[in-house]
Amino acid sequence: MSSTVLILIDGLRPDAISPANCPSLEALRARGASTLRATSVMPSITLPVHTSIFHSVPPGRHGITTNTWAPMARPLPGLVDVAKAAGLRSAFFHNWEPLRDLNRPETLAFSYFRDNCYTDPDGDQVIADEAVRYLRSDRPDFMFVYLGTVDVYGHNHGWMSPRYIEQVRRVDNAVGAVLAAIPDDHAVVLTSDHGGHDRSHGADIPEDMTVPWVAAGAGIRRGVDIHAPISLLDTAPTIARLLGLKAHADWEGRCVEEILA
Repeated sequence: MSSTVLILIDGLRPDAISPANCPSLEALRARGASTLRATSVMPSITLPVHTSIFHSVPPGRHGITTNTWAPMARPLPGLVDVAKAAGLRSAFFHNWEPLRDLNRPETLAFSYFRDNCYTDPDGDQVIADEAVRYLRSDRPDFMFVYLGTVDVYGHNHGWMSPRYIEQVRRVDNAVGAVLAAIPDDHAVVLTSDHGGHDRSHGADIPEDMTVPWVAAGAGIRRGVDIHAPISLLDTAPTIARLLGLKAHADWEGRCVEEILA
């Protein structure tokens, strides 16, 4: 079992990493297993995708197809719910409030939300700093760190615009702060929910549907380029394996076995 940190950069296109000069992301890729060709789900919109990431089923199964939450007609437990049932402690850090509905009540040990992704270019650094403080003091079994400003800059200035690229570079610093605080006996998974084109996303096109997916740390092979297809549905089963948990029978993704040491 490896305690695991999931970092998600909302709206990060994989082809923005190189032009943005992201030393933290590149170093994470170098010491772990990664692909820049992972696939999101349709519609490639934040809340439907996050629900799919945590519950390992497509929106057609969980029923959330917009950024407005609705209860599932056929409920199934997500990653945090499974972790709680096994006695593990989970913590969330985020700056987009609808993510509070990714798990059932009374399943988190700690949750930190600050409404700053729309108003503060350094809002993700605030989230990262809070995550670092908690990680050092409490060391949860599973931690989710959501950074939302890159998506905001995509909507405001256009994906792959100079302002968007500049914000990706800024957020790389926030990622670096979290990575520096993660103990050696932990694993980390970093991904995005979707990309974007022009000033929008949600379409079934490569610009919107292609995302980075990186894993590193305890239990992960080093320096591996993942050639097999990766879906964001595979995230929860893979993290469950790292946490020593069994994937729920209704989950449709797979554990990415080839990255495991």
